[in-house]
Amino acid sequence: MDTLLARADRPLYVDLDGTLVQSDLLWESLFLFARQHPLQAWKVFGWALAGKAILKDELAKRVEVDPAIWPYRQEVVATLQAEREAGRHIVLATASNERLAQGVADHLGLFDEVIASSREENLSAERKLDRIRADRQGGAFDYVGNSRDDLCLFDAAETVTVVQPDRAAARWHREAERDCRLIQDEGHVARGLLKAMRPHQWMKNVLIFVPIGLNHEFLNLLMVMQGVLAFVCFSMAASSVYIFNDLLDLTADRRHRTKWRRPFASGLVPIPTGVAAGLALFAAAFGLSLALPIEFTAILAIYLVLTTAYSFALKRMLLIDVLTLAGLYTLRILAGAAAADTVGSFWLLAFSLFFFFSLALVKRYVELAEFGEGASRQTTGRGYVSADLDTLAQAGMASGFASVVVLALYIDSAAIRQLQTHPYLIWPLCPLVLYIIVRIWVLAKRNEMHDDPVVFILRDWRSQIMVGCGALLFLAAAYG
Repeated sequence: MDTLLARADRPLYVDLDGTLVQSDLLWESLFLFARQHPLQAWKVFGWALAGKAILKDELAKRVEVDPAIWPYRQEVVATLQAEREAGRHIVLATASNERLAQGVADHLGLFDEVIASSREENLSAERKLDRIRADRQGGAFDYVGNSRDDLCLFDAAETVTVVQPDRAAARWHREAERDCRLIQDEGHVARGLLKAMRPHQWMKNVLIFVPIGLNHEFLNLLMVMQGVLAFVCFSMAASSVYIFNDLLDLTADRRHRTKWRRPFASGLVPIPTGVAAGLALFAAAFGLSLALPIEFTAILAIYLVLTTAYSFALKRMLLIDVLTLAGLYTLRILAGAAAADTVGSFWLLAFSLFFFFSLALVKRYVELAEFGEGASRQTTGRGYVSADLDTLAQAGMASGFASVVVLALYIDSAAIRQLQTHPYLIWPLCPLVLYIIVRIWVLAKRNEMHDDPVVFILRDWRSQIMVGCGALLFLAAAYG
């Protein structure tokens, strides 16, 4: 801190993006605009062609922001508070738009002055340095920054603080022939990016293997390899969706009591890194899908369209959201059938729709219960209110029981006699499924269900025993 506590007559200029805030307000504005005005997203291309300054200005005019929830670097804020108490003149000098910069200054109350980009000028790099020199009339100043654009300001400043530097700024700091302060977080970006991909959710894609197993093709090496490739494609596509969902939900996540810790909401992973990773996963998923039947690629495309529609609109629509979730699970089964070039069973799809509709209602029930009494559509961000809890539970239980009825009818159908040598051995599967459904709802009613229900089933040892027993029943019926 000694390098910053210099003479009170030497002003301190502080960068905003990546320095004071663990994010980039241009990227924040882009995703916030896409969330708040999805039908106007096409306008961004025209503003970008007109110049970066105009793009920033147009976005700043149209987004509703709350500077109080942005991820500030607490060590930098504490330093500025100490400098202000020491009588230092502090200036927020940023390439972000002046509206956003002024909002930050008003919220923190640490700055005597703000210089920022306007519609006419993008105040970055040399332009920022020229503006500071003009204000100082050649006098000395100190600077706090973080990126390649700040290198010219580092060279010109009397004392320098480098904050969470990018590659160019880190190299400048290593090669600097004078003392300068380094403020750097210990967070691991790669680990945060992996967390944002949510690999634990990949377990849902095990459903892809269901058609292969039910058709007794689990010893067919080619079909198993096709299933594995389909699993990889769906997992990468799902991770891409999760990343872009988190980027679109930055504001909502930062207001949530636990989701604010997510990698993008907390600022651990830079938004451009997330965009690059999301696009790479998307491209890889579709590239690999070309090695499978074209029907699989088509289903993968439908899955991405539905998940995108769900993120922008469907998840806020009463009952449409849970029907969509149930459909997405059923799509995984269809994808597995398409990848292995087999036909999806009518009975399997009917069972899947009712079963996963019940689990989707569990998910909504738990989310709504967490908000407590007085939950409204505005507070939950969904189409439900606290009065809907009983209705959700009743519909969920009924749908779960309907899936068991479908299973019972399937066991007594002519279709199963063509596949199983001893179909009567599968009858115990009905109470096993009943156990799973009722237990999940009991835990939800007790407020002891905190996972996605599908992930819970795949992790819970009791549910795993039920699933294992079911698999053994199918084997016994086929080969016993």
